[in-house]
Amino acid sequence: MIETVIYSFITSLGITFLAIPALIKIAKTKNLYDVPEARKSHSEPIPTLGGIAIFAGLIFSITFWTKFSEYPQLQYIIAALAIVSLLGIKDDISGLSPFKKLMGQIFAAFVITIWGDIRISSMFGIFGIGELPEIISIFFSVFTILVIINSLNLIDGINGLSGTTGIIASTTFGVWFYLVDPNSQLAIVAFALSGALAAFLRFNISPSKIFMGDTGSMSLGLILAVFAIEFININTYYTGSYAIESAPIIAMAIILFPLFDLLRSFSLRIKHGKSPFRPDKNHIHHMLLALGLSHSYSTFIINIFSVLMIVIALLLKDIGNYFLGGILLTLSLLFVGVLFFLLKKKDSKK
Repeated sequence: MIETVIYSFITSLGITFLAIPALIKIAKTKNLYDVPEARKSHSEPIPTLGGIAIFAGLIFSITFWTKFSEYPQLQYIIAALAIVSLLGIKDDISGLSPFKKLMGQIFAAFVITIWGDIRISSMFGIFGIGELPEIISIFFSVFTILVIINSLNLIDGINGLSGTTGIIASTTFGVWFYLVDPNSQLAIVAFALSGALAAFLRFNISPSKIFMGDTGSMSLGLILAVFAIEFININTYYTGSYAIESAPIIAMAIILFPLFDLLRSFSLRIKHGKSPFRPDKNHIHHMLLALGLSHSYSTFIINIFSVLMIVIALLLKDIGNYFLGGILLTLSLLFVGVLFFLLKKKDSKK
């Protein structure tokens, strides 16, 4: 089985790597660029079709190496991926209204939760809630998928950040899926995603030659949402050596940075009387850029933070959801507090 996992990684990496130069050429020919503007952090027009290559590498690797008979939900995952990818392509090429994008995301989420039956079935005692009724489980899972999709979409603002965040999360989930079940089809999917993202990063690390666009960030968010939900679900019945009692919080910890940045950004916008969906330059990566750091260093610092949070969460996985969640939230607030202090200090010297 380990061979299949490795092959899935290599296959998606190879296809994505070969597809991107062709997409860059098409983008230049058709003038399909992300043009710099006030809230964006790049200074030159950059092609935005990288997500198409990620999607192609991922889908080919999944369909070639996985066994649909062992995990039939895959057909619905692919269907949902097709929905968000088409939305992303439309938005990357000619623009798409936020409402239409949201409606498409909701449809994809319902494909996952209803037809695919991939949904959060238990809260593990958080707020005194255990097993969820089916209708509540469906709508809560749809909400969770939407949050994760848009959290990944919002952090896609500097070179390398979404790609490395995705690799860290998908590899962590993939290793756990494999340890629990060496024949896990989810492990194959996770490493196929990591391979596609690794190839993409070759062209996205500064100086960036291409962006993943909404096609890539929404597809990435959807897959990570599936991993998070399945991670929680497996822990409702799995009792082996790698069972995790605080599964919901650990799942959040694996994708903590985009979730925390989403919560922080929306809270700040609401506090200032603005729509939470109105784009701005108040994300954590913008704070790092404001400190004078490059895209690469900003991405590196965020990656270190993400890995540290995962390690801490796994080391403290037995202390319970409340305590672990409180520790992770405190550390996240401390991280932002340090950045805020450094920015204030920098401004005072001007």
